Amino acid sequence: MAVSSVRILGTGQLLELQRRLRAAGGESIRSSMQRRIRRAAEPLRDDLQSTIRSLPIRSAGRGSGSRGGPSPTTRPLRATLADAIRISVRTAGNPGARVYVDKGRLPPDLRNMPQVINEGRIRHPVFGNRRRWATQTATPLWWDKTVRHHTPRMTAEVTRVLDDVRRRLE
Repeated sequence: MAVSSVRILGTGQLLELQRRLRAAGGESIRSSMQRRIRRAAEPLRDDLQSTIRSLPIRSAGRGSGSRGGPSPTTRPLRATLADAIRISVRTAGNPGARVYVDKGRLPPDLRNMPQVINEGRIRHPVFGNRRRWATQTATPLWWDKTVRHHTPRMTAEVTRVLDDVRRRLE
C-alpha cells in the first residue's frame, strides 16, 4: 500500500445512496453523512500523526574526528510530516474517506520523505554536503501497520453510517 493515501470506500453502496440523496433533496442528511464519515477517519489521522511524531530514527553514529555542528535547518522533520497528514471526504464522484499525506504542505526537499521513512531506510547528504552521505533507519512500514490497525473499525463505522442514511431515506 502506498504511503500517500488510504481510502475507505464502499463505492457501489455510496454511489447508490448519493443518487437517492439527490432525488430526496436531503442536504442535511448528506452533510450529516459526510461529518460522520470524517469523524470515523479522524482517529486514524490522529494515530498516524502521533506515530510519525514519536517514530525513532536511528543512525550508525559518527566516525572519528570533531565533525558535527548545528543543523542547517530549524524545520523539525517529524512534526512537518505529521502536519501534512490530511482527511478528505467526498460524497459525490468517487465517494468515501481518504487519509493522505498532502505533499503540497511539505517543503520541496521532503516530498518523498513519507514513503522513504515508511521503507525504513533514510539516506541523505550530511548537512547538505552531497559528497558525504549518511544512512539512518526507522521502524519500517509504520504507515501500513497503523492503517491495518484502524481499517476494521473504520469499515464498520462507515457501514453503520451507510445503514443509518439508508434507513432515513426509506
